[in-house]
This record gives sequence, structure tokens and C-alpha cells, in this order.
Amino acid sequence: MRISFTKMQGAGNDFVVLDETGGELGLSTEHYRLLADRHFGVGADQILTVRPSPADGIDFQYVIHNADGAEVEQCGNGARCFARFVRDRGLCSKDTIRVQTLGGVIEPRLLPDGRVTVNMGEPVFELGMIPFDSGAMQPTVIGPWQQWPLELVPGVPSSTVLVAVLSIGNPHAVLLVDDVDAAPVQTLGPQVQSLRGFGNGVNVGFLQVVDRRKVRLRVFERGAGETLACGSGACAAVVAGIRLGLLDDDVEVQARGGKLDICWFGAGKSILMTGQATTVFCGEIDLPDNL
Repeated sequence: MRISFTKMQGAGNDFVVLDETGGELGLSTEHYRLLADRHFGVGADQILTVRPSPADGIDFQYVIHNADGAEVEQCGNGARCFARFVRDRGLCSKDTIRVQTLGGVIEPRLLPDGRVTVNMGEPVFELGMIPFDSGAMQPTVIGPWQQWPLELVPGVPSSTVLVAVLSIGNPHAVLLVDDVDAAPVQTLGPQVQSLRGFGNGVNVGFLQVVDRRKVRLRVFERGAGETLACGSGACAAVVAGIRLGLLDDDVEVQARGGKLDICWFGAGKSILMTGQATTVFCGEIDLPDNL
């Protein structure tokens, strides 16, 4: 089958965007993997699909597949690209749209300067809803929050790392590091992800606090590995930093692919993420029917 696609990026987090407002394409897990493949397909961290409204008061459904073909709950950088896509394609003329994701309803808003702000909803700290099974672990309490000691090698206390755990529509574990460039992202990320306590897997963030209003961040994502940026990961890192008393409520996040601005004013408040969303190119690709 031949399908049309749009390649987009937000802070270096890159996507293939598909328009299914006129009917679903019927793609399989293997099709999503092929689209994401950087040698045999288009190449992307995630595949984003635009579908019609599933309910009153909702403008679109937003479906996200990781590079491994698995459907996931949320992608903040993708949400900005989603909003730019539906506006540029004439699918919606609103400045603020309500979008249903697997992780809940979000509200991207297009700004006059070309950037997009996404209301990412409230962070989730209840362990069962993340989900995270702490087992017999005892947390280290810091101010109003805690860090959890993850033993990477069972029975070896020296292998323990401390993480802050929360959900921003999908699960995140945030580690504090002194130098994000020197952080062992490629080895420690998969180790944390392999732990059984995370029932739906986990995105692993490596957070370096520069000052109270600026951080540097790398994220090892579920099903994608390290990406140049992760929107929900940036939100998780800032919320973790605020709850641990390290950050103010308006923070610049410098990822390897670009800058994001994250605001969170505390309990009961939604997280706001602002950044660029850019179309790279449009095209068509032939996909095997029998994948």
C-alpha cells in the first residue's frame, strides 16, 4: 500500500505524522516499525496518527506509536507537532484544541510567535497509577517528596541508584546527575527500564540542575532509546526538581535537540510546556501489504 506522511520535529524529537481523519490505514505493529526505521523506512522516534474526534468536546484523537511499534500514552513534543500539523493542513482553525490521547485529554495551544504550548495535565504521584511497585523499598524523604532506591543488581547495595518516580501521562524515573554529558545514559537507562517494579516500562531521565531556572536533560525512552528531546520527560524532570526543592516554577530545559520551557505551579495545577514544532518534509512511501 502507498501512504502519505509528514516528517516533523520538535526540539530534535522527530516524528512521522499520519492523517487518518478520512479513515484508518489499518497499519500493523510491523508497519509502524518499518516507518520508524532510519535505514529502510522514513525514520522517526515516534509515529503520530491524527484521528477524528472520539467524543463530544474533543477535537481529535492522537495515537502514538514508539519506534518499536508499541502504542504509548503520551508524547509532549509530538503534541506540539500534532497541533501544528492539524492547523497547517486546514483540519482545524482553532488556536487551542482538545485532543484525546491514551494517557488522557491534552490541550495544545498555538502561539502568535509560531511556538506551541501544551497543557500536559497534572502530574501523577500515586504509585499504583504510575504504575510503580515499590515492594519492600524504603524511600529517602526529601522535603514533601521522596526518592526511591533502585537496586540494579539484586543483593548488591552498591548498585543502587536514587530516582524520583511519577507519571506525566506515561511513567518516568528521574535521576539527578552532576554532568549530563558524562551520565551513563546508554547503560543505566536500559538497566532501570528492565526492573520489574515498572509495570508499563518507564522513561528514564538524567537531570542536571544548572540553577533554579535552568536544567540540562537527557532521556532514555521506552521503545525508542535515547532521543534528542522528550517533552513529557522534560515535564517530569522539572516537576521532580520542584518537588525536591531544587527548582523554581518556571524552568528552561536544554535537551540535546533544543530548548523547552516548562511551568508548573504546584499541587492541583497542570504542567505547561512550550516549544517549537517544525515540518521537515512531506512524502509518500510504499508499505508491504503483508507485514
